[in-house]
Amino acid sequence: MAKQILYALFLVLLSTTDLTTASSAAAAGTSKRAINFIQASCKATTYPTICISSLSGYANSIQTSPRRLAETALTVTVTQAQSTKVFVSRLARFKGLKKREVQAIKDCIEEVNDTVDRLTKSIHEVKMCGSAKGHDQFWFHMSNAQTWTSAALTNANTCSDGFSRRIMDGRIKNSVRARIANLSRGTSNALALINAFAQKY
Repeated sequence: MAKQILYALFLVLLSTTDLTTASSAAAAGTSKRAINFIQASCKATTYPTICISSLSGYANSIQTSPRRLAETALTVTVTQAQSTKVFVSRLARFKGLKKREVQAIKDCIEEVNDTVDRLTKSIHEVKMCGSAKGHDQFWFHMSNAQTWTSAALTNANTCSDGFSRRIMDGRIKNSVRARIANLSRGTSNALALINAFAQKY
């Protein structure tokens, strides 16, 4: 009797292991398809290498959904914008800043704050596209998403423009413009993926 119980337990463990292995293999297959989808989609962006590296880690949640891809790209960019805002805000505490640097930093913080706000609104609009009922409702939300993301890109570029003059040359200018350049690339990629999602409707 004891041998039969042990044998039964062995069979249960074996079947559980098989299921786990099968499940892992299926997950790996899904992830591979998702990675391929992300790589193919990122080819339509201006900065495909950045696009792939920033989104590949979310492959399992994106799967092969153009909407989730666009939404994730926006979410990643919002996080980047928030980080940029914190970075620029800390620069304002430096001692010995020129008056023009102080003003440029202040203006930049406002622009990046607007970028965060507009990208957040764009995420909401892309989500609404997923539950839109009919052509008109979809395009209403899609148009809003495109407008908000384009405006966010303009905000980021406006911040960088504030440091364009030669009199602003130095570490502060270089630091801010490098951060803003990265933010602009992420925003540009997100906009391209939103547009690609729109084309597949």
